[in-house]
Amino acid sequence: MSGKLTTHVLDTTKGRPAAGLKIELHRVDNGRALLRTMTTNRDGRTDTPLLESGEFRAGTYEITFHVGAYFADPAQFLDAVPVRFTIADPEAHYHVPLLCSPWSYSTYRGS
Repeated sequence: MSGKLTTHVLDTTKGRPAAGLKIELHRVDNGRALLRTMTTNRDGRTDTPLLESGEFRAGTYEITFHVGAYFADPAQFLDAVPVRFTIADPEAHYHVPLLCSPWSYSTYRGS
C-alpha cells in the first residue's frame, strides 16, 4: 500500500461541496516549501491526491484553504485557513476534510 494525502471541502452555508476553492500545500519541516497549488472540483475535492506514492514522506505539512476568496463576502471573518499536521506513516492514507463558512471552520483526520 502506498500512502497518499487527500482533502475535501464542504461549504456549510450552502450545504454542498465547495467548488473552485484554492488550496496550497506546504512542507514545513525545515523552513516552508510550497509543494502544490490546486483548486477543488465540483465535488469539493482535488482531481488528484495532494501527495501520493514517491513524494509522500513522513514530516510536517500545512494545507492552506483560501476561503476568503471563495466566499467573497464583505462581512466574512476568515481569509485563509491553515491546517498544520504531521504525517507519521508514509504508507497510510491521510485525509484532511474542511467544513467551512465565512465565519467558522472545522477539520479532522478523515479516512
